[in-house]
Amino acid sequence: MPEISRFYGIIIGMFYNEHMPPHFHAKYGEYEIEVEIDSIKIIQGNFPNHAKSLVFEWTEKHKDELLVD
Repeated sequence: MPEISRFYGIIIGMFYNEHMPPHFHAKYGEYEIEVEIDSIKIIQGNFPNHAKSLVFEWTEKHKDELLVD
């Protein structure tokens, strides 16, 4: 999976032309989630609360860029 960001041990990646809705993947240790970009909600997986908060904050800051990707 192409990596688009890395911070605090969290890796964000996105596949080109993957299934709808527009989303990205995040990994943190043994945890993995898929996050829908428009709603900023987890559509699959589980994350610790502190890591989830960081991902949601990052998503809010980069939402426009993510939708272009």
